[in-house]
Amino acid sequence: MENIFQQNMLYDFYGELLTEHQKKIYEAAVFEDMSLSEIGAEFGISRQGVHDLIKRCDKILRDYEDKLHLLQRFEETKKTANLIHELSLEAKDAMDVAQSKAKILEIEKLSVKLIEEL
Repeated sequence: MENIFQQNMLYDFYGELLTEHQKKIYEAAVFEDMSLSEIGAEFGISRQGVHDLIKRCDKILRDYEDKLHLLQRFEETKKTANLIHELSLEAKDAMDVAQSKAKILEIEKLSVKLIEEL
């Protein structure tokens, strides 16, 4: 399951860098969950050809991520944003002013980190 999620995320970030032919076959396999035989019949290529093309696309997408790290940065930014959200709720619910101020200072540090990363 994690592999499919990873494929989806990599495709979301880098899919437009594939050729039209690669995109159609990759989408049929990953998003439409078609079998290799079904894809081969639809596109007029062998089952092995479909398998090889999907593997090649996976490698291309992973190579882009290895070089550009866009997905990794996105996930880190999302974690930081979630932490800021949690801290803001804690600051709102803090029982005293000192606790609230401490949470606000943490929020400030995280938001500065986020801004610098962008």
